[in-house]
Amino acid sequence: MNQDPIIPHKLVERADVEPVKKTDEMPLYEKRKKIYPKRAFGKFRTFKWVVMLITLGIYYVAPWLRWDRGEGVPDQAILVDAVNTRFYFFFIEIWPHEVYYIIGGVLLFVFGLFLFTSVFGRVWCGYTCPQTVWVDLFLVVERFFEGDRNERIRLDKAPWGIKKIAKKTIKHITWLWISVLTGGAWVFYFTDAPTLYQQFLVFEAPTTTYLWVGIFTAFTYVFGGFSREQVCTYMCPWPRIQAAMMDEHTLAVSYRYDRGEPRGPHKKGTTWDGRGDCIQCRQCVVVCPQGVDIREGSQLSCIQCSLCIDACDEVMEKIGRPKGLIAYDSAANFERRAQGKKSTLNIFRPRVLIYTAMLSVIGLLILVNLLGKSELNLNILRDRNPVYVTLANGEIRNGYTVKLLNMSGVPQVYTISVDGLDNYQMQIVGMDRADGQTEHDIPVGADEIRSVKLYVSAPRQSLNSESIDVDFVISSPGGETLVEKQTTFKGPRG
Repeated sequence: MNQDPIIPHKLVERADVEPVKKTDEMPLYEKRKKIYPKRAFGKFRTFKWVVMLITLGIYYVAPWLRWDRGEGVPDQAILVDAVNTRFYFFFIEIWPHEVYYIIGGVLLFVFGLFLFTSVFGRVWCGYTCPQTVWVDLFLVVERFFEGDRNERIRLDKAPWGIKKIAKKTIKHITWLWISVLTGGAWVFYFTDAPTLYQQFLVFEAPTTTYLWVGIFTAFTYVFGGFSREQVCTYMCPWPRIQAAMMDEHTLAVSYRYDRGEPRGPHKKGTTWDGRGDCIQCRQCVVVCPQGVDIREGSQLSCIQCSLCIDACDEVMEKIGRPKGLIAYDSAANFERRAQGKKSTLNIFRPRVLIYTAMLSVIGLLILVNLLGKSELNLNILRDRNPVYVTLANGEIRNGYTVKLLNMSGVPQVYTISVDGLDNYQMQIVGMDRADGQTEHDIPVGADEIRSVKLYVSAPRQSLNSESIDVDFVISSPGGETLVEKQTTFKGPRG
């Protein structure tokens, strides 16, 4: 019998079964059935614990890390300074005009996600997605107060009493505290964490702080405690997008039906001839936080958390069968085994190489720019009305607005000069002028932008065309060139 490699068990129409007819009484949406995932044990569950501890640790602790940047500069290691429009990440300081670093970081994440999805499927959903991590955390609390799967089912079916009310109340209070901490940790990334924490406790924090904490508290509480698998199945777009990154060679959590079928209960001591290794224990289903039966093939709701692998391996070990009835496998390997060939691991495929190349190029560009990043930004705006002025002595004068951004964190004095124009003189409005002066010193405060009005004049005979390309050069007091910016010097025709 031919079997589909992705979804092997298809529904077959039977002549002796009358099809279900739709009626006006049928609901438009199926009522949600609460899922009671059983606790799993094994290497994948251990790995998920480690990932959960690391990700939650980073999220909650990162705002409290300090990084000394000098006097007058925030010492929070990771800070989105909305007031001063800057982003700090340890030794990196991103200004608004350097938004390309943020774009590059987003692209790194996107192509990294594409790469891992093309190789291992929905590993993001199964291990590091915030929804998955916080649902795991909420389940830890739920199991602690209400017990494992069977105990929780019995508790929900039991009539309301003091014991049930106490367990439910304590659980929800703990969920709310986790949600508050989640919302509080988020706002700490946008201002100095210790200061905001003190203000928050004495109700002196800005109103917007309480508003955002409340919003994130509500979302965490609802998504982690109640919506759970509904968020992954109906709200998140990624399950629908990730299919474009996967192909027949992508490794995904799969039930090896070619080994497990035909399935059925098995008694100890009976032969395994003529049957598969699946004994219909349903342990793969009861541990799934999404309520998915992995034996029915690839499904939208499956987040590839791998807990079904642990559950199945545990059962296989007890009944003396080889592990791996549920494992990371590819559709191509199902086809190969059907043809009597061995399974292979095909990682170096065109799409994988393309994603790797894009990831490497973007990462290299960001690294090169960070290593060569200047602590000074120069912007030149030439006057356009009038384009030039003819002075009484016959010289031609152009006006410029020069903006210097000092990103060094300490006050600096910069020397400005012009390259590419002969016999010129420079004058800055508000600064003393000496005849024949060709450069000026401009002091700029730490982390400040200074804008100056500057005039450059040159004899008419020094101009060989009506438009000359010139460079404004910013140097340190020692003469080292820091930044150059090209512009034009305009004059009369002829």
